[in-house]
Amino acid sequence: MNATNATNGANASGTNATNITDPEAVLERIRFTDAGLVPAIIQQWDTREVLMMGWMDAEAFRRTMSEGRVTFWSRSRKEYWRKGDTSGHVQYVKGVALDCDGDTLLVTVDQIGAACHTGTRTCFDADVLEPALGASPEIEAADL
Repeated sequence: MNATNATNGANASGTNATNITDPEAVLERIRFTDAGLVPAIIQQWDTREVLMMGWMDAEAFRRTMSEGRVTFWSRSRKEYWRKGDTSGHVQYVKGVALDCDGDTLLVTVDQIGAACHTGTRTCFDADVLEPALGASPEIEAADL
């Protein structure tokens, strides 16, 4: 293994992405906002349900990568918060991925209890929006 603790080849998702275990190597690739933050989408690992979005700075990312629990930076309180420390609604880290542009994290978790501060399972169930729906073109199996 090289200095960044990286391995090449097919990873757990079946892609040929590089598996990096050293958070410092990943931090070099993350494109933080001017405020030093990156959005982290939190997703239930087994059902793929999108639970919430929170903000991480470099230290919150390091803690998430090393502690097995998700840590965020609170923009309103100006402090770190580890999900579940006060509510008991813990997020156990199952995986972390950086998107292709380096400006968003996807953190897969095992969510215990509600993910939303309102007490609901997900932050995305308050309002059902009704957009115009697009239709995929019909593709014949022979064309695949």
